[in-house]
Amino acid sequence: MEVVDKYLRNKKIFGILEFNANIIDPIKITLDSKIYGKDICDVVNEEVHRQIDKSNNNAIGYLHQDIFQYIDNCQVPKKGFDVVFDDGKRRIFVELKNKHNTMNSSSASKTYERFRKKIKEDENCVCALVEVIAVRSQNIPWKMKIDGNTYLDERIRRISIDQFYELITNDKYAFYKLCQRIIELLDEIVVDRKKNFSIDNEVVNSLKKIDLDPYKALFKLAFSKYMGWKE
Repeated sequence: MEVVDKYLRNKKIFGILEFNANIIDPIKITLDSKIYGKDICDVVNEEVHRQIDKSNNNAIGYLHQDIFQYIDNCQVPKKGFDVVFDDGKRRIFVELKNKHNTMNSSSASKTYERFRKKIKEDENCVCALVEVIAVRSQNIPWKMKIDGNTYLDERIRRISIDQFYELITNDKYAFYKLCQRIIELLDEIVVDRKKNFSIDNEVVNSLKKIDLDPYKALFKLAFSKYMGWKE
C-alpha cells in the first residue's frame, strides 16, 4: 500500500534540515518543556511528529482519491476534478476533502463557483463536495453565500463519504466495509514494510552536535543569523 510507504518514508528522511525548514520556534518549545515539566527531548520529538504529520495528511488525501480507481464507473483524472463517476445514467464531478473544516471561505467560494460553471456546461451532471471526515452523515444541497448573494442548487451537493460510497455502489455499508478491510490490511502490510525502513529519529542527536545543552541548541539552530548567535 503506497500510503504506508509514504508514512514510513516521511519519517525516515526527516532530519535536522527538515526540522528547521520553516525555522522552528525555540521559545515555544522551551516554554512547553519548562512549564509542563516535559523533558526537552520529548518536546522536540513531539514537534518532529507534528511536522511529519503534515506530510502524512497529504498522503491520506491521495489514498482516499486513489481508492476510487478500483471502483466501477469511477475515474481519477490527472487534473481537474478529484473523482468523476459516470455509469451512463448519472455523472458526478467530485471535489474530495479529507476534513469538513479544511477549506476557508475563499477556497469554498472558489470551489462553488467552479461547480456552478460545470453544471451550466453540463445540464445532466451533478457536482459534489465529498468530505471524508464530515460533521454528520449527509447528502444535502450545498448552500453558499458569495458576495452577499445566497446560492442553492440541487445539483451542487455536500456529501459525506459514507453516503457517496452508497450512491456509487448501491451498498449502504460500502465505506464501513472498506474501513474494516483497511485495518486488516495495515496489520499485514506494516509488519513487512517496517523490515525495510529505518524510522529512528535523528533530530535530537543532531541537536546535541550543535550544543550539548538542547535548549541552547534549539536557539542556535533557529536564530543562527541573528546577532549574538551568528558571531
